[in-house]
Amino acid sequence: MNNTAGSYALVGAKVSRESSVVARLRDAGAVILGKATMGEWAQCRSRKASSSHGWSAYGGQVLGAYYPQQDPSGSSSGSAVAVSIGLAFGSIATETSGSIVNPAERGNVVGIKPTLGLTSRDMVIPISVRQDTVGPIGRTVKDAAYMLSAIAGKDTFDNWTSTQPFDVVPDYVKACDFLGLKGARVGVPRNGIDYYLDSSTKPVMVAFEQALQTVRDAGARVIEEANFSSFDAPSFARNSSIVLDTDFVGGLANYLSSLSTNPNNIHSLSDLTHFTKADPREEHPDRDTYVWDRQLGRNLTSSSPESFMAYQANFRMGGKEGVIGALDRHKLDALIMPTFASFHLPAIAGLPIVTVPLGFYPAQTPLTMNLKKTMVSVAPNIPFGLAFVGRGWSEEKLISLAYAFEQRTMIRKKMKPYIRPTFELSDQLEPTEETPYKLKVQYRPPVNDAQRFGELVIQKTIGRLFRVRSWMWSILGFQQSLL
Repeated sequence: MNNTAGSYALVGAKVSRESSVVARLRDAGAVILGKATMGEWAQCRSRKASSSHGWSAYGGQVLGAYYPQQDPSGSSSGSAVAVSIGLAFGSIATETSGSIVNPAERGNVVGIKPTLGLTSRDMVIPISVRQDTVGPIGRTVKDAAYMLSAIAGKDTFDNWTSTQPFDVVPDYVKACDFLGLKGARVGVPRNGIDYYLDSSTKPVMVAFEQALQTVRDAGARVIEEANFSSFDAPSFARNSSIVLDTDFVGGLANYLSSLSTNPNNIHSLSDLTHFTKADPREEHPDRDTYVWDRQLGRNLTSSSPESFMAYQANFRMGGKEGVIGALDRHKLDALIMPTFASFHLPAIAGLPIVTVPLGFYPAQTPLTMNLKKTMVSVAPNIPFGLAFVGRGWSEEKLISLAYAFEQRTMIRKKMKPYIRPTFELSDQLEPTEETPYKLKVQYRPPVNDAQRFGELVIQKTIGRLFRVRSWMWSILGFQQSLL
């Protein structure tokens, strides 16, 4: 399959081997259905990155399933939407800063952003070696836990995995405990939430306060004002741009050098920029290359003093002065936050997050469009999430907490997407001469007398479906940055 990051620049390019995560999934019995569209280059290209959620030149535009023209968030947009509407048992996504948890919350599904080093990044198109991580998206906490157990572990192709404090990967499914919140201490870092509040987050915060009561009723102690000792969001953002810019230039060149076939001779960010500006399919200049131009203009590397100092400043703010400091001072098992505010500090500190469905925007919510006025960011029925954030390697505890909350609320079942599958997989398998089976996937939104939203037919080819370990890996989708 093409591994393109959504760009025509890498169509036809081939890598020398299959990624370690995919190999682990196959070993666990997964059937790889195909790839899901993502925000091109993980939205690390244009000035208005949020307007590129789910868009790529090669893959087109992904839309969320809970409102017409819904912004799916990103960058792992298709991975979340595929699971959201039931086209896959689960999917694999990557996160540098928010790219698993954000689309998961907008898709009313569960996303796990693992500790940096728990899963291998081998053969994943990189943004930042100091932040990138690979994690699962599933319909439920247990579904996501099954996938995490399959893909986690040390890998000689990714030295960061050697920091794992265990030789045998935990069974994350066993962490799914209905009583997981009983006796737990969870903290609310209000200063890390308040900075991101605006008129659109009011319904989210109402649901968040209700969730805190649910957590208390389940036997947990909620520690209010478990604040970050240092939280300077603008400074953090400036330093983050330096870290990501310098990591991407070198990381991309390293990845491109590993290709066994490179039909467009893309060997550097400079080559990629020239190709993107020259190929009309990439929609330049409407979708500009502002981020790449800035990265090339810095003339820095990830080992430059400026990059090192920016990383260290943010690592302190995310760790000892941020998440780790709050956890330690208040002797907490985890922090609990609305998902929209949860991912910034854990990104640079390499810390894990589990997001679960929290609620939906109410019926009278006014529409808010994205920056390009092409998609709906906020509207009635669009989902939002609740995040549990912890120390490195605390995935078992976070999964336990998230599962206990999920099972008490079952929020995912309280709202159906306006786009829904109308097929049974077993009824759509048709043998052909060329391939064992041809899978015809058809779904359509609900239709009434007043309005028809249309129909989408997807055809994919798969070899077989089978059962492993008493659970079914029926379909698994990947985003385009992962082989």
